[in-house]
Amino acid sequence: MSYNPDNPLVVQSDKSVLLEVDNPRYEEARDALARFAELEKSPEHIHTYRITPLSLWNAAAAGLTADFVVGALERLGKYDLPGNVRVDVVDYVSRYGRVKLIKEEGQLLLVSEDRALLAEIAHHRRLAPLLEGAHPAGALIVNPAQRGHIKQALVQFGYPAEDLAGYVSGTPLAVGLRADATLSGTPFELRAYQQEAIAVFHAGGTAHGGSGVIALPCGAGKTIVGLGIMSRLGCNTLILTPSIVAARQWIHEIVDKTDVTPDLIGEYSGERKEIRPVTVTTYQVLTYRPARSEDFPHFALFDERDWGLIIYDEVHLLPAPVFRVTAQIQARRRLGLTATLVREDGRESDVFSLIGPKKFDMPWRDLERQGWIATAECHEVRIRMPDERRLSYAVAEEREKYRIAAENPLKLSVLDQLVEKHAEDQMLIIGQYIDQLQEIAERYQAPLLMGKTPTVERERLYAAFREGEIRLLVVSKVANFSIDLPDASVAVQVSGTFGSRQEEAQRLGRILRPKRNGLLAHFYTLVTRDTRDQEFAANRQMFLTEQGYRYDILYEDEIAEFRPATVVAQARMVDDERDGKGFLRLLK
Repeated sequence: MSYNPDNPLVVQSDKSVLLEVDNPRYEEARDALARFAELEKSPEHIHTYRITPLSLWNAAAAGLTADFVVGALERLGKYDLPGNVRVDVVDYVSRYGRVKLIKEEGQLLLVSEDRALLAEIAHHRRLAPLLEGAHPAGALIVNPAQRGHIKQALVQFGYPAEDLAGYVSGTPLAVGLRADATLSGTPFELRAYQQEAIAVFHAGGTAHGGSGVIALPCGAGKTIVGLGIMSRLGCNTLILTPSIVAARQWIHEIVDKTDVTPDLIGEYSGERKEIRPVTVTTYQVLTYRPARSEDFPHFALFDERDWGLIIYDEVHLLPAPVFRVTAQIQARRRLGLTATLVREDGRESDVFSLIGPKKFDMPWRDLERQGWIATAECHEVRIRMPDERRLSYAVAEEREKYRIAAENPLKLSVLDQLVEKHAEDQMLIIGQYIDQLQEIAERYQAPLLMGKTPTVERERLYAAFREGEIRLLVVSKVANFSIDLPDASVAVQVSGTFGSRQEEAQRLGRILRPKRNGLLAHFYTLVTRDTRDQEFAANRQMFLTEQGYRYDILYEDEIAEFRPATVVAQARMVDDERDGKGFLRLLK
């Protein structure tokens, strides 16, 4: 067995991969693993990844080959690659697209060159009920109404289908991007990576191209990519968003960046029920039902017009009931937009089968180095728990322990120091528990924005923050998603939704809009030492660790002497590895 001590990876036969953080080749290995493996643990010195069927199928759908995966593991591994890992990688990558869905002479067919595999599918107890028999040419006939369901079942079966059955065009609607639009005061134009994302999504043209997920960090212009795809397809479009504020931001961007006039754009919300060629709604409205025993009345919206495109904004938040209706509309193009494909409910495979595979992603730190999103520093501040509170924590039920730790009153003194240190910055203080947030808002005489804050008041506060009239906002989880606050440069997280990786990514995303004069963004997480709060923080940080962010560990007694950097210290031109062009790389 060969041994390469300078390499950073240990690949094990159970398809777990150990990565040495302090190795000089750490970043190279991390960036390679992010394309085909999932990060499971990220303590200080050794990170653990796992290669899964779904991670390999997403990689295959994005164009990666088994040779690429095996080559990366061999090139970066300390030891010889276990033989079973090599075999499994080749096998799982080859399974994507071994069966294909096509449409021929009006019939939906499941085809494969592997006749034995088709025979096995035809006799499988979960798959057989979705079929209508055998085609004379050897293919299997699929009930068109079961197109989504059979894709879900085939993923579970272990052979995800490549869907080449095409899509309805939808009612035509010309959507042009406006040449006179501006973005942050400069003429608006699609960036190179946005153009690439649009092209990849549409690969295959009108016959086959047009369903899948685009993953870009917050602040990188996912909405702009959506508008570009709308322009490319030119059809009636339904847009699903996580909140009414996000819906109205979509409407604003459509009016501002395209030539679609306001009379062609409808808001379908709790306040309005407009159905127009471009209609924007929320997941909350769609999943409303008068009683648990009744159906979802607003699902009818999916059939109200001949939609050619359905956009799922923040697709990682897609509620379970919407998966059901999505399974029934597989003939319409579907675009998922997200910063992270992580789902805390474990339904990543349903996103893969029903919305589509990951078509494009861009590492966060790549966009940071190119100057498209702000350079950010992440800090975890560990705070002791008062003795009297520690006793309450020790005897509490497990489900109560996190809240006791998260609401540690000693966090307030640390918060005082951070507010003072960033007195000139636009700051967000973000938390989970309303009582805690109300105390903080009163402490700093700052506005508090939470779930019951009326939409009009939310929009007023956001506008005042954008204009600089408000320097500090205290916000609950309602501000996690799709909120455009370009000048926010500091976020302090005092509590969160347990160990939610997606929430951590979204909260950092609130401060990633590019800053004037190269200002740094700072993301602080305040955690109570040696408690569930610290354990959950470690889990929350995993996705961002995978993207290249490291959390500096500070202790409460170090905050007084801590001096946060304010600007990026150095900038230089380097060659971008993707296309050889020079980009402005902002370096610490």
